Amino acid sequence: MLQLTFYTTAGCHLCEQAKAMIAELPEPVRLVEFDIACDDRMIERYGLRIPLLKTPAGEELGWPFTAEQVLSLLSDRVEC
Repeated sequence: MLQLTFYTTAGCHLCEQAKAMIAELPEPVRLVEFDIACDDRMIERYGLRIPLLKTPAGEELGWPFTAEQVLSLLSDRVEC
């Protein structure tokens, strides 16, 4: 199963939209959620970019993104 870190925060309606889109991808993706509200540095770094996806290799995709862009991000096929 492919794995992505999903930067989010509570009450983020865009994050909910992104999760729903990812759930409909043709291949299963495991999202490891990280709430940026737990870390001031993360708020500063990602606050305007959430929802944000990050691969194990460190590639990032910030909102807005499409299903096609997520699939492209996963094209390296890093298995976890």
